[in-house]
Amino acid sequence: MKHLLRPTLLPLAIVGGMFLMFSSVSFTVAQQSAPTGAEAPAHTTHKSDKSLLDLYKEGGPIMHVIAACSVATLALGLYCLLTQSKSKLMPNDMVTTLRNHLQQRDVQSAAQYCNSRPGLFGRAMLAALGKINYHRHDLGKVGMENAVADECFREETKMMVTVNYLNTFAVMAPMIGLLGTVGGMITSFSALTAGKAEATELAGGIGEALVATAGGLMLAIPAMFMYFYFRGMVQSGMADVHKTLNDLVDTLSTAAQNAEAEAVA
Repeated sequence: MKHLLRPTLLPLAIVGGMFLMFSSVSFTVAQQSAPTGAEAPAHTTHKSDKSLLDLYKEGGPIMHVIAACSVATLALGLYCLLTQSKSKLMPNDMVTTLRNHLQQRDVQSAAQYCNSRPGLFGRAMLAALGKINYHRHDLGKVGMENAVADECFREETKMMVTVNYLNTFAVMAPMIGLLGTVGGMITSFSALTAGKAEATELAGGIGEALVATAGGLMLAIPAMFMYFYFRGMVQSGMADVHKTLNDLVDTLSTAAQNAEAEAVA
């Protein structure tokens, strides 16, 4: 359990920390007011705090799209975390049981055990067992290894489809934010065109542009991190799966060769 928690909770801890940091930040805006009397100071500074919800509303309609993409990114990250860890790809108890069966050259029991434990590891082992050639002294070791390689390649390709969606959100997020930026600038220039040159008229559009840009980056940075993390986890996990399956094939082939040598002797 500790081996599962250490590597897999790292991305959630980092991403969760980033979201907590962004949500706890208070943005302070300095507002200058004119003096109201002779005893009043020349300039009085009032501070007003804007919550994250206030900034979300200030970002305009594009923030709804960014929020939806954020939910989808978090869901994809949780899915990858639960399904693509090394303990899920290659259970230790399954490796031990299969090694015991193959050392005894009990191919039928090994196949039945793989059928009872559906998953990537079992499917790849079944593909290898299906290539056994009983007419060869090594049971067709090369054919079994090729079957393992083909099955591992197919499974890794399927898993990378899900991981690549994280990259899609990481690339799209700044572009969505840029769309909100353009919309905010259009609003500001429309105010100028209408002859409204007051700072309050321009601040709304400029604020919308900046908040939309920040929202897109807040989504892109965690999404990009999760993409690289889970891509590395899949590649590393599949390399270990491939090596372990080849070791099991070698165990079966060696056991068959040893039995043949004993029979000859």
